[in-house]
Amino acid sequence: MFSHIMIGANDIEKSKKFYDAALGALGHAPGQIDEKGRCFYFTDTGVFALTKPINGEAASHGNGSTIGFAAKNEQQADEWHAAGLANGGESCEDLPGYRQGPNFKLYLGYLKDPAGNKVCVLYRP
Repeated sequence: MFSHIMIGANDIEKSKKFYDAALGALGHAPGQIDEKGRCFYFTDTGVFALTKPINGEAASHGNGSTIGFAAKNEQQADEWHAAGLANGGESCEDLPGYRQGPNFKLYLGYLKDPAGNKVCVLYRP
């Protein structure tokens, strides 16, 4: 459904350090900085990117927004969470674990990145 997701970051290098570690725990290569100073993470199914806002104003997180990254298992999700915390992320919501709904069981973990964006990791057993 999506071709890419781009989020704002005031300090690209600080955010890159966080995402290199967190996404690296999910098996993704480090981000690549382009000539405009943006950082891109390329996969076979889409692109995740970081940029300073084009309008020159400060980046801000979207209240109520969450970007989710897929994990292959619980251990990988836990490694994502730990790597993010160790590299400038901030814990938010509950610790990684199962959430049960009426028709689903998901393993989720949540963090705020260095720019305040809420991100999560999700494993579907």
